[in-house]
Amino acid sequence: MFAAAFTLLPAIASADEVVRYQLTEWKAKHIHDEKKADTISKTLKKLGCELEKHQHDGHIDVKYRCPKWHELKLETHDEAHKWEAWLKEYGFKTEHKH
Repeated sequence: MFAAAFTLLPAIASADEVVRYQLTEWKAKHIHDEKKADTISKTLKKLGCELEKHQHDGHIDVKYRCPKWHELKLETHDEAHKWEAWLKEYGFKTEHKH
């Protein structure tokens, strides 16, 4: 999963692409693979999300939200579109600026 491989660039970096994101309401993913749940949890934490993780009934619930707007600075347009798609898949509102 490409999500775990990203790095957030410092604010002074000259990234050409910016994806802003926000998720005001709590969302949850029900994941049966512990390694995948860990990867997703780490990614959401790096993105600045509040996170709760609970294991029960043979799966892991990863519950998350990000009430304030954050931005992800990326090097390429393609990378920005991949992140925007991933964020939307997880329920985030997004804005993509060039």
